[in-house]
Amino acid sequence: MEQAILGGGCFWCLEAAFSPLRGVSRVVSGYCGGRLDHPSYQQVCSGSTGHVEVVAIDYDPAAIDFATLLNVFFAVHDPTTLNRQGHDVGTQYASVIFCQNAQQRDIAQACIRELAREQVYAEPIVTRLEDPAPFYAAEDHHQRYYALNSQQNYCQLVISPKLSKIRQKFAHLLQNN
Repeated sequence: MEQAILGGGCFWCLEAAFSPLRGVSRVVSGYCGGRLDHPSYQQVCSGSTGHVEVVAIDYDPAAIDFATLLNVFFAVHDPTTLNRQGHDVGTQYASVIFCQNAQQRDIAQACIRELAREQVYAEPIVTRLEDPAPFYAAEDHHQRYYALNSQQNYCQLVISPKLSKIRQKFAHLLQNN
């Protein structure tokens, strides 16, 4: 097993996006990159701790590789907006990859170069590549949020469209296919 730690706006969205992928054994919503040990959601939301909302993805590289995870990552969020995803604004919503090793950094750099070369986005990609940092799991009520609250307005308006996009673009990666 290997781990990827990715931040691309609200961790509820990313957790829901990566959970159904074949080869992904666990996705945990949490915080990474800040100055405070074991921060709370309220502390991170204040923007004063330096943490980013992220997901820690445990995956089997024989079933899904890091580059494929990044393809999904770049498809489900806007990597061109600095510290913002939709209505979520602040440094805690940054687009960031916490590279766990040199190989992940090389793959992430190549992926970003390829997206830029192909002009997938009209604006430059602002996704940061960071070194490994302590990961802190978010509070229990943030885990499996979409699975437990799929009828909530935020889930219907923000997360469900992202999941539809995944089912269309990445159907071959889903566990149930």
